Amino acid sequence: MLSFATFARVGVFAGALVHAGAIAGAQRGAAVDTNTAVPISPPATPLPSEDASRNVTKFSFIAYGDTRGAFDGSLLQYDHSLVVASMLRTIQSRAATDDPIKFVVQSGDAVVDGRSANQLNVSYVPVINRLTTEAGVPYYLAVGNHDVRNGTSLADTDRIKGLKNYFAANSKLIPREGSPRRLNGYPTFAVGYGNTFVLLFDSIIADDSVQYEWMRQQLEGLDRRRYVNVVAVCHHPAFSSGPHGGSTVEIQAAALRRRYMPLFRQHHVKLMLAGHEHLFEHWVERYADATGEHRIDEVVSGGGGAPLYGYSGEPDLRQYIQQNAAAKVRMQHLVHPAVDPGANPHHYIVVHVEGPKLTIEVVGVGFGAGFDPYRSSTISIPP
Repeated sequence: MLSFATFARVGVFAGALVHAGAIAGAQRGAAVDTNTAVPISPPATPLPSEDASRNVTKFSFIAYGDTRGAFDGSLLQYDHSLVVASMLRTIQSRAATDDPIKFVVQSGDAVVDGRSANQLNVSYVPVINRLTTEAGVPYYLAVGNHDVRNGTSLADTDRIKGLKNYFAANSKLIPREGSPRRLNGYPTFAVGYGNTFVLLFDSIIADDSVQYEWMRQQLEGLDRRRYVNVVAVCHHPAFSSGPHGGSTVEIQAAALRRRYMPLFRQHHVKLMLAGHEHLFEHWVERYADATGEHRIDEVVSGGGGAPLYGYSGEPDLRQYIQQNAAAKVRMQHLVHPAVDPGANPHHYIVVHVEGPKLTIEVVGVGFGAGFDPYRSSTISIPP
């Protein structure tokens, strides 16, 4: 009988071959359709206004990333569908408890090529509609490099095509243009619920000064007596050990380390959620300031259905630690992914909010059921 890792590895390998073929076809000049993506259905139970949820201090939300599939544009995303089916069961089972799941955040890479409305319409939107209609929960997507491509210029034509589809598909989900919680013209916005404030931003353009200033102003303007928990969601991790990390430092990771991590320390952001690496890992950055000792937890959760990745190596963080010596930065790689991609299952996380305490629960899907990266499936982040 095949072990979980062996069986999953066969599936990963087959999926990777098909995915590689799809990418090769695109690189050979396969046409990208220019039709507009259809909107995802709005949630049956939208989030209340920030003021209406002011006194809520106990609830949960789901986070995951990287849902693109090998047959985007031809078939429904199969592995993503399994993940969402598990989410629906989790949401339903906890709906009548004192810890209901109120919304879902996704850290990017919805489809292989976000310039293609057909890929979104055929393979992705119907899957998300199950969350917004059957479960009735709001759904918030941060853009990934597959959604808007890799260009760092706002004038990049591929980026513009991808953003057109992103805005169309998410038009009934994200704050409207002109909202104080939306940066006009950008896929950058924030939502506040209860005692928790969530910022979703575009890490592809992490060096963009307009986005950075908007993020800074949002953080500076927060009522921290109410919003005791601040969470940042983007596609690229600042630190990772998969094929995008290790000895490789992508320009987005470098910009996040240089620009955003000091900003997040300044405003005591508690949790950073990212994807890009199709695996699970957990980093802790400890630091000190005039108010005492603090920590930022970076959870990389890219197991939403895309072909799985394995551990590549540890990043060299000596320069980062040296450059941030004034903040007494110390790094801990709390959870390492497995070297074998097949041992890093598709999954999602449930973030439990209880006052100022956050608890991370990892839910493995399919052959990954029982996934326990902490030698259990949960870990608490102390206040």
